[in-house]
Amino acid sequence: MAFQLSPGVNVSEIDLTTIVPSVVTSIGAFAGPFAWGPAGQITTISDEVRLTDKFGKPDSTNYEYWFSAANFLAYSAALRVVRAINVSTSRNAIADSSATAILIKNEDHWENSFSGGQATVGEFAARYPGEIGNSLKVSMVDANTFTGWTYTTSFTGAPGTSAYATKQGGTFDEVHVIVVDEDGKFTGTKNTVLETFPFASKAADAKDDSGNSIFYKNVLATKSKYIQWMDHPTTGTNWGGNSSIAFANLTANITSSLVKGADGTIATADVVTAYDFYDDADSVDISLVVSGPANQTIAADLITMAGNRKDCMVFLSPERADCVNNAGNEVTDSVSYRNSLTSSSYAVIDNNWKYQYDKYNDVYRWVPMNGDVAGLCAKTDQERDPWFSPGGLNRGVVRNVIKLAYNPTKANRDDLYVKGINPIVSFQGEGTVLFGDKTMLSKPSAFDRINVRRLFIVLEKAIARAARFSLFEFNDQFTRASFVSMVEPFLRDVQGRRGITDFRVVCDETNNTGEIIDRNEFVGDIYIKPARSINFIQLNFVAVRSGVQFEEVVGKF
Repeated sequence: MAFQLSPGVNVSEIDLTTIVPSVVTSIGAFAGPFAWGPAGQITTISDEVRLTDKFGKPDSTNYEYWFSAANFLAYSAALRVVRAINVSTSRNAIADSSATAILIKNEDHWENSFSGGQATVGEFAARYPGEIGNSLKVSMVDANTFTGWTYTTSFTGAPGTSAYATKQGGTFDEVHVIVVDEDGKFTGTKNTVLETFPFASKAADAKDDSGNSIFYKNVLATKSKYIQWMDHPTTGTNWGGNSSIAFANLTANITSSLVKGADGTIATADVVTAYDFYDDADSVDISLVVSGPANQTIAADLITMAGNRKDCMVFLSPERADCVNNAGNEVTDSVSYRNSLTSSSYAVIDNNWKYQYDKYNDVYRWVPMNGDVAGLCAKTDQERDPWFSPGGLNRGVVRNVIKLAYNPTKANRDDLYVKGINPIVSFQGEGTVLFGDKTMLSKPSAFDRINVRRLFIVLEKAIARAARFSLFEFNDQFTRASFVSMVEPFLRDVQGRRGITDFRVVCDETNNTGEIIDRNEFVGDIYIKPARSINFIQLNFVAVRSGVQFEEVVGKF
């Protein structure tokens, strides 16, 4: 305790209750091109409805990516998504058709680069880049232009002077803003009203009764899903000033059909750049990386990322041409794709694509199955634990399958499995099943199984977090004993839940020698015997003569 300089009672607490924390193992990660939504940042999505709401519907150019994400969400409620764009060619739709289009990647980008005003593109821009933004029409009126306005019935009355401005001595600060799906690209119906913002204010300081800003620029920034403010109208003298002034009225309503939005051409490098947002394990927590229709370059990058992080696994499928309409060559080409990639226990590859229904476009689509395999791992976490195998009839049944690109035979499955490719098979009356649980580790090892690799990810991640509380303590018998007493109950719990068969924790003077201590280091050796999943079953049926006792023959064959 601290020395006291005069008589008194000093009370202090010493917390010896530190435990190994639980860690999340079901968070998915994905990157790909979408028609809409924020780019250049990570967005967490909980289900397919929110995927559609945030990133738009699938289309003929991105459906392989879109459904890979959606298929993962069929099993799990946590997927982190980064939208990939080409920063050179992707553009936001803007109000001024004579202006050069710009790129606003996301809300932070707007706040940092455009919130001060961008007069060259008109009053408004689509919130996110993409050709679909050209479907938007924005219209704004004030007291002077409300009468005769096309959208009067969408509001309860004409804008005038807000209560806040009235108190400050100002006049005519209110405006109405409406956003319309002019071409029907968002809703499927032309001229559908998407959102309205009634009785917003031209005054920068204006607030409602609850103290929230009603300045129309701020209202759009915080509430609109479709547009961002770019500048005040040229006839809007004093707009953005304080509420104590008389605001100039519009001479005509401001109505703009947004134009020049562009998707851009998404290249492999753009997808890789999007996945780079997951590189830092300290800043973003992920567990299951969905690769979608990854080519060899993207797949290799993801394997490297997972190997560097060492706390997640990447899930891959062969390329479309390897599986779809490739009768007789599916196994050979899938093996060739796998052989083009490095060995890693942090990567998993399946063998197939599936045919599924696209309800948004009323068509059927071929989609890679890595989103499903990653989803089965997440589902296994929810129903059992990460160290259980996601394969087989108990936990490996795949959803939303019309048919497979090909249904591998037993001979096919043998050829695939020996190369570390997990077959996905349709069994009559039993559904479509992930029928393997190998990682892409070529070396024979316990880590060539998904459940063992995921077991060690959980153990390493959880114990490493707990061990952080030993940093800057003394490397003495007390600290070492505290570490052991913290780790052993955690491992006993995992053992009781069938994750390991035995363990030992060593943290004493045998592995924390004087030399180790003098280097300001601390060593804990944790020995684990992982539980193994059953991959092969041998059933022997032995016919025995009537006069023979079973004891005579049991164990003889």
